[in-house]
Amino acid sequence: MVVTVEPATDKRSGRAMGRAGTPIRQGTPIRQGTRPDLIASYAPSMTTSSEKTDLLEAFAEQRELLLITVRGLTDAQAARRTTVSELTLGGIVKHLAQGEEVWTQLMVKGDGELPDGMLDMGQYRMAEGDTLPALLERYAAAARATGEAVAGLPDLDHSVPLPKTPWSPPEPGSWSVRRILLHLIRETAQHAGHADIIREALDGANSTAQR
Repeated sequence: MVVTVEPATDKRSGRAMGRAGTPIRQGTPIRQGTRPDLIASYAPSMTTSSEKTDLLEAFAEQRELLLITVRGLTDAQAARRTTVSELTLGGIVKHLAQGEEVWTQLMVKGDGELPDGMLDMGQYRMAEGDTLPALLERYAAAARATGEAVAGLPDLDHSVPLPKTPWSPPEPGSWSVRRILLHLIRETAQHAGHADIIREALDGANSTAQR
């Protein structure tokens, strides 16, 4: 579901106005061909488990939906807040890239140690010097690493020890690779919805027509 954010209206013309005072068209679909094609459906060829392939393809589809919302943006637009939330489009891409990086590290190392950056609150914001193209490249690299890690593990029931975090129980236990993938898919889908709202509030564009 796409939530429509009502923009301000010019009193004389009645036209919807963007945050910079420029007219926008509500509900304008984000056009094809304006997004760097960085994350295609990434599901390595596997013959031992069709469920692995299905989950990786479902994950890739959620990434694609998220990436629709950053098509054609400048760095300044990607870093701009458009709602009362602190979230920005660039910040969401950065957070999701870092999320995949830390979960891949947990799956590959299997030692239950807390990965670097997992608790870094700066992952939600574009820092000075961050650019959208660089964040998209990082996200693409994280996606490839996730697919390679899952493909290299024996099966989806493989147990991965969890690290201790401020929100975990005293004994964090472990998750299966299946549960980790489902968690990452849910997280990506949730933030894709956030991103659609942020983009629509930015310039009236939305991803509805691109499914």
